[in-house]
Amino acid sequence: MVKIRLKRLGYKKNPTYRIVVIDGRCKREGAPIEELGHYNPKTKEMKLNLASAQEWVKKGAQPTATVTYLMKNCDEEGKLIYNKKETVKLSKKAQAKLEAQKAAEAEAAAAQEAAAAEEAQVEAGEANE
Repeated sequence: MVKIRLKRLGYKKNPTYRIVVIDGRCKREGAPIEELGHYNPKTKEMKLNLASAQEWVKKGAQPTATVTYLMKNCDEEGKLIYNKKETVKLSKKAQAKLEAQKAAEAEAAAAQEAAAAEEAQVEAGEANE
């Protein structure tokens, strides 16, 4: 079976990968059928020939989970689209404080809207007289 997988390059604790099409029975550093691009996980730099990769998938090549992820998060030019999500865990105390702050802001906004509505009614009443 033909696979699309990563071929590790680089030196100790500084990996870089080539995205290759290779026979599934060959070892990781074996001779590839075709090289599709490269990926550096430290700098999130990637270059991928997406059209060729999709062509291989249509022919029956099985991409690994990582290569599938890279192919999905790739633009037309073959560069990685990297959106860093902000996931910050807060303590229960900090969460409660944040929720209280949001509630106070919501109350202040509601009070401003109510004041603006009353002012509009007063002006409308003066205009009628």
